[in-house]
This record gives sequence, structure tokens and C-alpha cells, in this order.
Amino acid sequence: MRKSSHTNSSLYYSWLAKIKGDKFIMEKTRKRTNGKDKYFKMLFALSRKMEMISIGNKNTRFNSTEARLIEEIISAKYEGKRLISTQLAKGLGITRSAVSQIVDRLEKQGVVQRVADEIDRKIAYIELTEDAHTLCKNELKVYVARVNELVEKFGAERFDQMCELCNEFCDLVENSQS
Repeated sequence: MRKSSHTNSSLYYSWLAKIKGDKFIMEKTRKRTNGKDKYFKMLFALSRKMEMISIGNKNTRFNSTEARLIEEIISAKYEGKRLISTQLAKGLGITRSAVSQIVDRLEKQGVVQRVADEIDRKIAYIELTEDAHTLCKNELKVYVARVNELVEKFGAERFDQMCELCNEFCDLVENSQS
């Protein structure tokens, strides 16, 4: 059975994207989009590219998803809350299985631990280990410095405008779903 040319071209673009990177995907999407689906495809490509951004650099210990998971745990702790994997998955926009894999990795590194609920032993909270608090604070400093460096290159005013527009668009999407 012969595959359609659309499937073949999609596979071709996927293969080229691995070689040429996300900028290539954005360009190809922009060139292939016309008509009613233009903005949908552009938004999808941009969303995919944003998901792939890694703020870390060679000086960071955690990948961006691990860093986001740790940040969720720290934020919850400051609010007096404890999180289970389902809540982390929802907050990060990933599957529970992915959260489990990340937690397994971080647990092996001694960064997080699963703590059983005192009443319902089936519930396991994901918490930072005592040793991890200092490590994570130091790691956070590296991420903050990296973001500040990127914003300086991009321009603080442009960054503020970008965030404002993105938030405005996200609010529009959320409010139109009600």
C-alpha cells in the first residue's frame, strides 16, 4: 500500500527538522500555510517550539522539565501544600507516566522523594529531600542568571511586550472556552 504524498512529506519534514532544527519547522509551516488554517498552523508550530525551549545551559544540572517540576514542588510547599503526581502532571501539562519517569530520575539523584500519606498509604506526595533544598536554591540562581542574560540580549522592553501579548492571548483563549 502506497503512502500519500502528504504522509511522505510530513515524514520528510520531520526528518529535516531533526537536522535543521525548529527554525526550519517554523519556515516550512509559514510557507505551507495559506487560507483558513494559516493561524492555527502558525500557533501550533510556535507552541511546539516554545515547549522545546530549554532555559538551562552547560552549568545547569536539570533539564527544563525537571526544573519546572522542582519549581512546582517548591511553590506548593511555600503555599503550605503537598503535591501528588497527578497534580504535577496537570501543572506541567505532561502525563502521569512522564512525571513518574522524571521523579524516578530525580529520586535516584537524591533530589526528590515519595512520601506516603499518613492516612491513605496509596497516596504518595512528591517532595524535595532535605539535601535538595540547598542544591535547588543554587540551581535556581543559575537559571535566573541565564534568563536575565537572554532578556538582556532580546531586550527587556520587547520581552515585556511579548509576555503581555502572550498573556492577553492566553486569557482570550481561556475566557472564550467558558
